[in-house]
Amino acid sequence: MNTLDTKHTFDNNFVKSNPKYLKSMYGKTDLLPFWLADMDFKVANPISEEVKRFAERGNYSYEFNSEEVFEAISSWNKRRNDLELNPKSFLQVPGVLTGLALLVREFTNEEDGVLIQTPVYHQFFQLIKSANRKVVESPLKIVDGNYIMDFQDLEEKLKSEHLKVLILCNPHNPVGRVWNHEEIQTLVDLANKYDVTIISDEIHSDIVYGSNKFNSVVSVANAEDHIAILGSPAKAFGMHSIANGYIYIPNKETHKQVKSTVSSMYLDHGNVISSYATLAAYNKSEDWLKVVTEYLYDTINWIENYLENEIPDIKMFKPEGTYQIWLDFSRLKLSPQNLNKLIVEEANLALTPGNWFGEGHHQFMRINIASPLLDIKQAFYQLKKAVEKGPSACETDLNVGNPCCG
Repeated sequence: MNTLDTKHTFDNNFVKSNPKYLKSMYGKTDLLPFWLADMDFKVANPISEEVKRFAERGNYSYEFNSEEVFEAISSWNKRRNDLELNPKSFLQVPGVLTGLALLVREFTNEEDGVLIQTPVYHQFFQLIKSANRKVVESPLKIVDGNYIMDFQDLEEKLKSEHLKVLILCNPHNPVGRVWNHEEIQTLVDLANKYDVTIISDEIHSDIVYGSNKFNSVVSVANAEDHIAILGSPAKAFGMHSIANGYIYIPNKETHKQVKSTVSSMYLDHGNVISSYATLAAYNKSEDWLKVVTEYLYDTINWIENYLENEIPDIKMFKPEGTYQIWLDFSRLKLSPQNLNKLIVEEANLALTPGNWFGEGHHQFMRINIASPLLDIKQAFYQLKKAVEKGPSACETDLNVGNPCCG
């Protein structure tokens, strides 16, 4: 039976709670760590059993089974999203960011612009800049308390910047939007109009709440020339240290082109232990994921209720997917420097600073909630206590101070 082990699992071997990393980033180590987007739950039993079975074999000769993995991913998407994916249209890469970095280089030249919709996953900035490409931002808009795409700004950027690539984050990290079919279709239509390729990071696609439905970029009309990085089982199944990444390319010529590059760099060999774990995840762990998703949604609802009743000056953008929550602290009227003091020095929390996700988001923080609810509750109890200490702990001058992180 697939059940969820919610015992406390912070471990100093893990990056998020390693004292060395906490000290270098936050200046202290006695912090509850919720800054890194991974899970603190033990993985599903079928995954553990498969890793154990492999480890006990005692023989690790060359072995490849990527075709079986691609069949499993296709079957999973058919069951979960009613999405028909051709197993022959996949490519294996070491990870999603590897795939993104490779595709940016494959479809752009140095100095070209690559469009992203901010606030967005901070590694997008890094992989674009490290390839000597230009980051072009199209900020999301907040309308009626929710983030939406600014299609007018998008079209202006697509028209004026002569872009070749747009990176989509779907579901969106950090704001938690699961883009609906109409939004994806409008985006694809604009990309087609201006001959721009969409590279879609869909690694969070299996963490979706309530009535929301995941819509892949390849699920809408006229999307055959775009690329979906369907990601890996890393986020959904807590396999961050052992998961490969997978690129899905429906266009045959584009697939052939990228496959040639991937093969020439020997990036497609993968790791067979990751393959076995992936098969166990997609073929045997769906019930476990259902339990996890329900647990996470209960956690979100607890946080929403707690903030409304106990810390109303902190606004939460309730996520439709992912296990990241985007918090708005602007009502506290703190400078970026003093907001950091509030979170780190007073509340003793390690959260992800908003400015990691784009300039102008210094009043925001991201918290990862894929932890036991007892730990999440403790974090918000500490936050409430820090806020209640008021201006004596943190001055309320928005015109001074600089963020100390990111």
